[in-house]
Amino acid sequence: MWWVGFTSLALYGSLRLLWPQIGEVGGTLMGVLGLGCVLACGKHLRSSGALWLLLAAVIVQLISWTLGYWHHPEWMPDNPQLDRLAKWFLFIGVAWWLGGSTRTTLALWALALAGLLATTLVTDGGIDQWLMGILEGKRVDFDLQNAQHTAMFFGSGLLGILAFSRRMLASGPWAIARRIGWLIALMMCLTGVLITQTRAIWLALAVVLPVMAVVALLWNYSRQHRRQAARLSAVVLFGGFVAVVLAGLEFHDVVERRLGDENQIIADLMEGNIDAVPYQSSIGNRIHTWIAAAQWIEERPLVGWGENGRSLAVKETDWLPEYTRENYGHLHNTFLEVFVSYGLMGIVLAAALAWWIGRGTLRAWRAGIMPGDMAFFSAAFFIYWVIINQFEAYLSFWSGVYVHNIIVGGLVTHYWRLIRQQAET
Repeated sequence: MWWVGFTSLALYGSLRLLWPQIGEVGGTLMGVLGLGCVLACGKHLRSSGALWLLLAAVIVQLISWTLGYWHHPEWMPDNPQLDRLAKWFLFIGVAWWLGGSTRTTLALWALALAGLLATTLVTDGGIDQWLMGILEGKRVDFDLQNAQHTAMFFGSGLLGILAFSRRMLASGPWAIARRIGWLIALMMCLTGVLITQTRAIWLALAVVLPVMAVVALLWNYSRQHRRQAARLSAVVLFGGFVAVVLAGLEFHDVVERRLGDENQIIADLMEGNIDAVPYQSSIGNRIHTWIAAAQWIEERPLVGWGENGRSLAVKETDWLPEYTRENYGHLHNTFLEVFVSYGLMGIVLAAALAWWIGRGTLRAWRAGIMPGDMAFFSAAFFIYWVIINQFEAYLSFWSGVYVHNIIVGGLVTHYWRLIRQQAET
């Protein structure tokens, strides 16, 4: 059973992007077997917050569907789609099969990053898309959902590469191979972030990267090797700064054009002149659909409109133009989509899940079970994740669910290891 579960986890981590037919099956098998094993064999984990939150997610969806079917049956599916929120909890299976191992967690994350980079190279048009993005300044997506989701992958990878740079650049076995691999991955992710031309990702990285730089300078990961850690941090920061400057010079025109596309719209928003914001723009459509969503939330703030709420708020709002209603099927904001679909119940659930993960990560780090660079990465990723989900509903799509579960599973497995150790002592 362990080999089946662990193999399915490896397939999910490495092939979900590169070979989705296999990766998706692996993820399903991994999740089902992992949940079953936690319930059957997780003596000290069955009472963990993750299981209770999963149960709460099922109940929230059932309540919303039942009341929605009574209030507006014409807009409700015949059966509740419980996977909408339940798929956020695939990390339970990930955490179980990782078994609390830091080495295995890092290996899984490395496989996921390798799968992303390989996908951009071997899929149809992969090399051509790299060349179009770099040489012609075109926006590319490598056929991974769309450019926003591809940028999200690259941004997540970039944070991991930087957070674990000391580990990758340290001396020891395979040092040259690790350093070369680190440099290649860094340049590919940094370039990928630029050529996918997603402003929300740029904004999140503009916030997170300086914070990471400051923390890296003030906090040495190893108390026993302060000088070595400080020197290596300085080298990494300097190298990252040079890479960003060179990338900025190379892609200056692309970045300037992309940032300047909707300057007037941003100015109107800053002045509160919402009526002047056009619909035929990325920002404009988001703003107007968010206003529509707020009106729908106001009508059913506690239980929401059911799983189709995110599309109802767009398609059934009469004052939105026909173009918007036909071409925008959701709200491009994870938190608004949860709110309009499941009301305050859904928001409380999401907040409770974030709090439980954060608390568990902090406890595992303080107990010495989670290494410092992993805790560092988790904090950086959390800030990044909150920001980008304000502008795209990543957790409503397979891409965001995949990243969420792979990363959260790696954090939770360390917390569960702490729980087991405390129970045995």
